[in-house]
Amino acid sequence: MDPGNWATDLAAGSGYGYTLLWVILLANVVAILFQHLCVRLAVATGKDLAETCRDRYPPVVRRFLWISAQLAIVAMDLAELLGSAIALQLLFGIPLLWGAVITALDVLLLLALERLGMRWLESLVLTLILTIAGCLTYELLLAKPDLAAVAGGFVPTAQLLSDPGMLFIALGLLGATVMPHNLYLHSALLRPRAQGDNAMRRESIRFGTFDCTAALGFAFFVNAGLLVLSATLFHAPGQPPVGDIREASQLLEGALGTALASTLFAVALLASGQNSTITGTLAGQIVTEGFLGFRANSWHVRLATRLLALVPAIAVIALAGEGSVGDLLLWSQLILSLQLGFACWPLVRATADVSLMGELVAPRWISTLGWIATSGIVVANSWLIISYILGYQ
Repeated sequence: MDPGNWATDLAAGSGYGYTLLWVILLANVVAILFQHLCVRLAVATGKDLAETCRDRYPPVVRRFLWISAQLAIVAMDLAELLGSAIALQLLFGIPLLWGAVITALDVLLLLALERLGMRWLESLVLTLILTIAGCLTYELLLAKPDLAAVAGGFVPTAQLLSDPGMLFIALGLLGATVMPHNLYLHSALLRPRAQGDNAMRRESIRFGTFDCTAALGFAFFVNAGLLVLSATLFHAPGQPPVGDIREASQLLEGALGTALASTLFAVALLASGQNSTITGTLAGQIVTEGFLGFRANSWHVRLATRLLALVPAIAVIALAGEGSVGDLLLWSQLILSLQLGFACWPLVRATADVSLMGELVAPRWISTLGWIATSGIVVANSWLIISYILGYQ
């Protein structure tokens, strides 16, 4: 539920109405599938995805997969940084350039909280998520969307294949929902469950799958709700799509008839940015340690990642102006989608290997679905790239 989701959901709703709701649902199902495989891998082997890749692939492949994972983390961090900077501007009038610098320093607060223990981080994440959900629910109640039209948005459309602009947004929705770095993170968080005999581990797999399914179901409500809100308020014939989060915030006040709507929108956006900071911090350290095989200093990893995200953010704001931030947010989500296949492929391959997984190997039908989903992601990304190269956009 990071700011990248906000940018893609708002662009999808304002540009195409409810049409892409089925993409969010499909992306959520795909996310549940891959997160289940993460649970299975961690419980069966006691290792996360990064460690598994380090053990199974030659150095050249390992380095490529590590760079791909780091690129995804930087893209996510860029979205978090820009989203939080936008929220600070909406709430306090801080220029985006200074907001980006201020946001870059929130890593210091997070690292300090991390020293207090995982319970503190879990409590903070829960508070942020409930804040996002509460703000969005209030605005949806005011917007009063057409429920019949919303239901129609869950019917797939072939227009996706012929409209590169729609495919661009759809792949952004996919990357923002599945998020490759979360596959590394989730598999690492589940390693402590790799205990006991196979019966106990099977039970751990069931409970772990239930946990991630419930969490992703909640995320689906938020992401679909954002798209529905955007489609209800901002989509109209002849009206250009809302491509900027700040523009959406300003339009909310007039559309819903209350200044509180735009304020709550900014508060929820800030909460989503801080929420993704936590996952990015943990994922960055896990990816580095898993692929490189040494204990990484969380301060060094997090500061390096934040600086890599801060440089393009400042460059775009300074050179192209604040109006270009919306496009940068959308491109960050496409980068996540482009890197997704490089995380899904080794995950599906590992969990289908009986020599690695033993009796807890993924059933053939789950592995087949995993390969179909991975192939679909790769083909869709490749088609988008070809479309832009050949000028079909």
